[in-house]
Amino acid sequence: MARNNIVTGLDIGTHSIKALVAQRRGKDWEVLSYAEIPSFGLRKGAVVSVDETSKNVQMIMAGIEQNCNRRISSVFVNIGGSHLYVTPSDGIISVSRADQRISKEDIDRVLQATRAINISRNDEILDVILKEYIVDDQKGIKNPEDLTGVRLEAKVLLLCYFQQYFINLTQAVLGAKLKIDDVVPSAIAAAKSVLTPQQKELGVALVDIGAATTSLAIFEEGDLIHLAVFPIGSANITNDIAIGLKTDVAIAESIKKQHGTCQFSHSEKDKAKKIEIFDKNSSLNFTKKNLVDIIEPRVSEIMDLIQKELKKVNRQELLPCGIVLTGGGAKLPKIKELAKETLKLNCEIGIPKGILGLQDDPALATVAGLALDGVDFEGEEGILGVAGNVGSIFKKVFRAFKP
Repeated sequence: MARNNIVTGLDIGTHSIKALVAQRRGKDWEVLSYAEIPSFGLRKGAVVSVDETSKNVQMIMAGIEQNCNRRISSVFVNIGGSHLYVTPSDGIISVSRADQRISKEDIDRVLQATRAINISRNDEILDVILKEYIVDDQKGIKNPEDLTGVRLEAKVLLLCYFQQYFINLTQAVLGAKLKIDDVVPSAIAAAKSVLTPQQKELGVALVDIGAATTSLAIFEEGDLIHLAVFPIGSANITNDIAIGLKTDVAIAESIKKQHGTCQFSHSEKDKAKKIEIFDKNSSLNFTKKNLVDIIEPRVSEIMDLIQKELKKVNRQELLPCGIVLTGGGAKLPKIKELAKETLKLNCEIGIPKGILGLQDDPALATVAGLALDGVDFEGEEGILGVAGNVGSIFKKVFRAFKP
C-alpha cells in the first residue's frame, strides 16, 4: 500500500525471495531499496512450510527496513504454483425489471451464476474474470448496465486455486507481522511491469520462466484470456546439467550461467571447444555441444507445453505481438531464438519498466509488477491487520484483473 509515498512488492519464489520498496519522486517512482535472499519452504512455487517461509520473509524485510530506514507494515505479494488454473464458465439470467432495463443487481446475479460449476473439493474460486456480456443476441458487451433486454448472459474465466496453498502463503506473510495489501498471480504481476497496453490489446503471450515453474498469461483486447502454470523451470535445466555432467548442483548452476546456451553459434569450432571447470582437487571437462545437448531438450519441453496451451485457446501462431519471455530463465542465451523457431511467433525478452533505478533484469519482473500494483492502487486501505483472517483477503484479491 502506498503510505508516505512508498509501496512494497514481495516476490516469494522457490529459489529466492525478493523485496522491492519504491518511492514517489514527483510524478515518477524510483527504487528506494531492494533485497534478495535464498528461499526455503516452497516447492514448485507453492508454500509447503509456513514457518520456514515466514522466517525468511521476516529476515528480508528486516534488511529492507534497515537499508531504507523505514518501517514497512504491508506488502503486495505474489502467488505461484501449478495449482493455479483458469476454467471457462458462463451464466444466464432473465432481466428482472418490468421495463427490461438491466440493473446492477442483474449484473451481480449473472456473475454469481457463473460460479455454479463443479471443481475439485479442495479447490476454490478466487476471482471471476469477465470476457463479455451478451444481451439477448448482442455479443461483445463490456458493461450492460442500463441497456434493455430480456436475457443477460456472462462469459467468464474462473480463476481457481488449491485452498491449502493459498492459506499457507497468507499465513506465512501474516506470521512475519505484515499486512497484505493484495495478492497477485506471479504471471499477472510480471505482465504489469513488462507488457505495454498496445501488446495486451493486439494479442500477446507472456512466459515467465522461474526456478521451479513456468507461467503463461495470454492477453487480447486488453484482457486476460488464458492462464496456465507448468511445474517445470530453470532449476530443472540445472538438475539436468548436474546429472549429465556428473557434478553437484551448485557447480551445474555456475556452468549454466557462465557457459549455458540453447543453441550453437554458427562456428563449428565453438561446438567442439573444450571447457574445463576446476573444483578443489578435481576438474570437469566438457564441450559446448555436451551442454547444448542437455539444455536444448529441456527448454524445448517448456516451449512444447506453451504451444499446447496456445492451441487450447486457438492462438497458435496467431498473436500479433508474439511471445514475451521474462523471469530468471529468460536470461539463458539463445532462448529467444529457440522460442521463435518452436512457436513460430515473434519473441522478445521482457524487461521491467515503470520504476526508475531498477536493473534491466527479467528476473525482477514479478517483484516490480507487485510494486506497480501498489502504485496503481495508491491511497486505498489495506485488507488485513496482523490479526486479520484469511477469508477476508478474498475481497480484494487479484485486483490486477479488473479494468
